[in-house]
Amino acid sequence: AHAKSFKIATVVPDGTHWMEELKSAASDIEKKTQGRVTFRFYPGGVMGNDKSVLRKIRVGQLQGGAITGGGLAEIYPDAQVYSLPLAFRSYDEVDYVRQRMDKRIIDGLRDNGFSSFGLSEGGFAYLMSAKPLNKMDDLKQYKVWSPEGDQFSRSAFEAIGVSPIPLPLTDVLTGLQTGMIDTVAASSMGAIALQWHSKVKYLNPTPLMYLYGTLIIQRKAFETLSAEDQQTVNTILAATFKRLDEINRKDNEQAMQALKQQGIEFAKPSEAEQQLWQNSVSNAMKEMTRKNIISNEMVETLQNTVNEYRNSHH
Repeated sequence: AHAKSFKIATVVPDGTHWMEELKSAASDIEKKTQGRVTFRFYPGGVMGNDKSVLRKIRVGQLQGGAITGGGLAEIYPDAQVYSLPLAFRSYDEVDYVRQRMDKRIIDGLRDNGFSSFGLSEGGFAYLMSAKPLNKMDDLKQYKVWSPEGDQFSRSAFEAIGVSPIPLPLTDVLTGLQTGMIDTVAASSMGAIALQWHSKVKYLNPTPLMYLYGTLIIQRKAFETLSAEDQQTVNTILAATFKRLDEINRKDNEQAMQALKQQGIEFAKPSEAEQQLWQNSVSNAMKEMTRKNIISNEMVETLQNTVNEYRNSHH
């Protein structure tokens, strides 16, 4: 009675761990629900970027998408809180915060009409460039990419006097090849998967922002399933996202080693340089809460939780 096929789109390329895990979860769900619940995936950005995918969900062309933290802002602005520039210094801080705050993000998405089954780590984004990256001031002369529509990264760059060049993800490699841009922020794994690493020579190892994504399904569509089938989907996808978190962290660590082996030079910005950027960025973030791009309450919760970790791990 409650048979349902969910059409899910994502910019994640086919053949990645992410897609393999999702497909395997989908086939488990199909078996356990005796074919009542099936998934059809549209990977590799064939349905457009996060914005287009959300638009297609609204008109009923799709039922869901694997969306990044930045893309989720359109549904629930506070969902992008983990991507605040320079919020974290280590994965230990991330783990501590996520244990305490993931549920808030998932509940917030739910209140805004979307079911999510867990967040999946994309890793830290680092600045990578064809030119040296020791001084923040250098960046003012560089052609820095920012993801189209991502207000956080744009504000972080503008705070230090950089006017970034906004491009959709799909145009970044061409931008690097033609010299339209020469500097990007990406995770080590992302840089290799998207082939950007072949166009950069330097990496700044300061974690610029934490990347993550989640699979969302329109609640209206999800709740047409029987309670039992909803439970099955929830259980299988929650386990999948937990596994993806672990796989992605390992993949990122290996990718970082691979970048070193390829001769990419790791910059060493001074403490003073880092502090300078930290201060500029925190002013930019105050400005964003003033403009209601993200709530002050959510930013404070994050900062307090990070400080709680730092104070107990001195």
